[in-house]
Amino acid sequence: MNWVSKIKHAVNDKISAAGIPPKTDWPQLYGGWPATDENGRDRTIAEIADRQWLYENSVQDSAAEVKFVRERFHALRGYWPTLLREDFCGTATVCAEWVKTGPESRALGFDLDAETLEWGAGNNLQLLSEEAQQRIMLVKADCSELETSDIDVLMALNFSYWLFMDRQKLGNYFKACCQSLSKDGILVLDAFGGSEAHELLTEDRECEGFIYQWEQASLNPVTMEMQCYLHFNFPDGSAMPKAFSYYWRVWSLPELSELLTEAGFAKPKIYWHEPQDDGAVKVGREARDFNDPDPGWICYLVCEAE
Repeated sequence: MNWVSKIKHAVNDKISAAGIPPKTDWPQLYGGWPATDENGRDRTIAEIADRQWLYENSVQDSAAEVKFVRERFHALRGYWPTLLREDFCGTATVCAEWVKTGPESRALGFDLDAETLEWGAGNNLQLLSEEAQQRIMLVKADCSELETSDIDVLMALNFSYWLFMDRQKLGNYFKACCQSLSKDGILVLDAFGGSEAHELLTEDRECEGFIYQWEQASLNPVTMEMQCYLHFNFPDGSAMPKAFSYYWRVWSLPELSELLTEAGFAKPKIYWHEPQDDGAVKVGREARDFNDPDPGWICYLVCEAE
């Protein structure tokens, strides 16, 4: 049976790398500075920067994520996973990393934003061999309405599932995820929390050639609905404000654990991000049901069907 047939539900659109020209990458853009427009006016870095490239190079570490997930699956099951489903996949950089792990590795990526999927096809998929590209399918679809089967690993990272702000909707999504997995399959989520998760704040972090800024702009403590933004600032003084906007619910770990067990999963295994003295962050190799009350923590939840 063709592995693509594991998608049982009708979807909106398939995205292919074929015919999508790769966009100029950031080092070329920055190396060409100063750029001018058709009138000879110097353009700012913000005007020529690519927000998707900025996101990938400030937020994501797809190689580390894929490595962590594959190692946890192997530790649980004793063999390596092959079929990935990535929900809210964005530019599909995780899907691209996944198929690099071996000729049997295949990936399904789902997202509602066709423009973002096309960027990923034109930039990330086109860097792969033609054979590897054939092992990825990107689909414009609503992740809450999908029906798939025999998935080894289902990932919904970068807090994307927090867009489900109603308990029933998130519970239904988790139930659909559970039903989509193979008998050995796992669901992998992430979450953040701590006292700073309930504050209005901005945090700056230096990246190569730009400043990444995270803003928690508003929070309703009654509903825990939060408005967040990503901004990018550049050395020429220009900026890309509100490059990305997120309106979601801040879910606590007890709430998530309850919803996951109600959906058919065992109690999730929690792996904590552990900041190092040199500023780097690593993920603990052992799951822990306890953590010190850090003001700002991030963790992975690895979920097995019962």
